[in-house]
Amino acid sequence: MTEPFNKILKSTLLPKELGPITDIAPVNRVPQSIWLVLAADGGISRLNAETGEFAQLAQSSVPTEPDHEPFDGHALRQRLYASNNGEFAAVVNDYGRYGQVIDLRTGKVTMSIDGGNYFPRTVPLSFAFADAGESVVAIHRTDWNRLDFSDPTTGKLLSERGPTRYREGEEPPEHYLDYFHGALYVNPASTRIADDGWVWHPMGIPVVWSLEPWFTDNDWESEDGPTRKDLCVRTYYWDKGLTWLDDNRIAIRGIGDDDDDIVEGTRVFDVTKPSEAGPRWQSSSPWPAEVNTIPGPAGKFFSNGTSLFSSSETGLERWSIEDGVRTGHLDGFQPTHHHRGARELVQLGDGVLVRWSM
Repeated sequence: MTEPFNKILKSTLLPKELGPITDIAPVNRVPQSIWLVLAADGGISRLNAETGEFAQLAQSSVPTEPDHEPFDGHALRQRLYASNNGEFAAVVNDYGRYGQVIDLRTGKVTMSIDGGNYFPRTVPLSFAFADAGESVVAIHRTDWNRLDFSDPTTGKLLSERGPTRYREGEEPPEHYLDYFHGALYVNPASTRIADDGWVWHPMGIPVVWSLEPWFTDNDWESEDGPTRKDLCVRTYYWDKGLTWLDDNRIAIRGIGDDDDDIVEGTRVFDVTKPSEAGPRWQSSSPWPAEVNTIPGPAGKFFSNGTSLFSSSETGLERWSIEDGVRTGHLDGFQPTHHHRGARELVQLGDGVLVRWSM
């Protein structure tokens, strides 16, 4: 029997005092609909979408990068991130190079981010907050082929290690990685991370690795550590749609291996199961098993652990992860953000948040 599909939308008017809103980010650790809100003037506020109450917390000042040239239709835009506990925020220039991390308990900027000047316009600026026990870690790109992690309270670099680049005529360093880091996705338990990046041909190659060994034992885990695994290779295709379905399974938009023949849908991988095909491309270990293929889902992807949700021009759709059947549709609703704690999908409109409960 198909689970009932909710078709009720709730609207929260955004406080006029905040001015135009650029982005929002969920405070996932709370069960209420609590959000951080980024205003066009750089102000960051905390908003209770259930009551409309808000408090202004901090001010960001990320450079605007006026010389930016769009790539593949992606204009530079500011994006807001929130740590799961809501104590830290980050504002970054997607498809640019600069950003900041702010401690919302003090309102102070603790980190300035620079992702490097080598083709940053091809990917969102790689950034994510992750939980490490009781602490929060900020994961951020420091060069096109290098990720680091830092303490957002102090800005201290926690992954200091040798170089990951070299000059013409020099030998590549031992852990050299020929990979453009892209959008980062941390799984719900904060145990794994997915990186939707690419390599020269160009080919999109989403990869995953485990966070605990990276944070505690091996600073090179993101380059060539034993838990790092390629998921698939798609020519001229990356930054299209990706979500963790749970802590072990991940859904990636697009069925096929070349952008000329890729069709809408999703490929589902279980990172705990090895593929029978064995190692391919640059992997030194078997790729994760592709456990399902679901034709149809398009746009942005979300999941509540039991279903896949897709948000596209046709509206919101719910899909069964197990058999690929579409189990619900809500025309005209195109959510862009997911609040895990409140189990909501939200669309940011002109002066309003439109909310839908999973």
